[in-house]
This record gives sequence, C-alpha cells and structure tokens, in this order.
Amino acid sequence: MLSFSQKRETSSLLDNIDEYVLVKPGDTLTVNLNEFSLLPKHKFNSRNDIRYYLWFRRKVFKAYPFAQIASQKLESLNARLEEMPSKRKRKKHVKLVQKYVEGEFSDRIKKMTTTEGRILIKLIHRQTGKTVFNNIKFLRSGWKAFWYNTTANVFKLSLKTEYHPELENEDFLIEDVLQRAFQTDKLKAQESKLNFDFAKIIVQRKAKVNVEQYKLMFAKNKKKRTRKKKK
Repeated sequence: MLSFSQKRETSSLLDNIDEYVLVKPGDTLTVNLNEFSLLPKHKFNSRNDIRYYLWFRRKVFKAYPFAQIASQKLESLNARLEEMPSKRKRKKHVKLVQKYVEGEFSDRIKKMTTTEGRILIKLIHRQTGKTVFNNIKFLRSGWKAFWYNTTANVFKLSLKTEYHPELENEDFLIEDVLQRAFQTDKLKAQESKLNFDFAKIIVQRKAKVNVEQYKLMFAKNKKKRTRKKKK
C-alpha cells in the first residue's frame, strides 16, 4: 500500500489533457494537497475471475445505498431514544422512523437477491458497529418484524451476521469494492465503525482476488437470464 498526496477534482486521475496544469519556467505554482491511499492493482487468476468480480461489485453497489441510509436511521433512532425519558414519546418516534423505512425500502429490499441481502446485513454492521439484530434488539416488535420479513425471512439469512474483512473472503471483497469506489467518487464514503485496517489487509493478501465461491452463483444467474429471454 502506498500513500500519496494530491488534490482530486474528478473521479479519475488525469484522464484527459484538460486536467493537466502547464507551468512555464520561472512560474510559481502553489497546490493544496489532500492525502489519499492508492490501492494496488488486482491480481486475478483468469479473465473469468474478472467477470465474477465485476458481477459481485454490482451487488455491492446495489446494496450500499440502502445500508448507508438504514445505518444512519438506526444510529439516529438509537441516539434519540436515549434522550427521551418518556416511553410514549419513544414509542411514537420509533413508529415514525419505522414507517419511513418501510415506505422507502420494503418493496425494493424484497427485490434484492440473496447475495445483495447478505451484503446489506453485513454493511449495516460495518457502518453502525452493531449487527442488525443488536440494532433492533430493544425496539418495538413492529420494527423487528419489518427487518425479519424483508431480510431474514426473504433471504433466509441471519440478522446476527457480522462483518470481518480481515477474516472473511466475501467481506474482504466488499471492502475492496467500497474503498475503490470511494476513491473514484462512485460511492459516497461512509467510514466503518469497526476496528480493522484495510491497508494492511490488502497488503497481506497481496491484492489477490478470490472469487471461487461466486462462480456457481454467477452461472445460475446467467441461466435464469437466458430462460427469461427465451420466454
């Protein structure tokens, strides 16, 4: 992992001539510098592995906006509840937030694939420091029912699922996608509340990308798309 300092005005580094600054001899140029990390180039085993990685990246891109807003709402909700001494006020506030989230996300979350649903649950842990289960543990039953009905029951997933990019290959791939997307402004950065150093993790892995577990899923999805086209 290398660290550089440079002001980034666009989503890529000097993609065209307009982004260069020409300085004549004798001129003085002052540039304000912001530090950012440059991630090493991926190491894939084959072209097919690249395809699987790009497929997985689309899954992360789809789940991330939901996780971002859901985590913000959960954090805000828990903080507000701690400030409210009245049970009646707490109940009312929870109901308002629940109504907003259900109306905003319920139908769209149900349309997610199992992979996208699992990524969503993991990202909420990443961005709040708590699993979905612990986030909703002390909230009213209606709120719990929403999460179980739209995630756990739909995707057959555990709301206790945690996020460990230093240990789990899938979590490493998620974090890799996020960090690269943050650097190119393709996704709005939201720092993790968990204690891990991705710079060290990717160096330890030597930037190798392992997508073996997704090849079967990719093949199944391809067959489904082919069947739909034939219909």
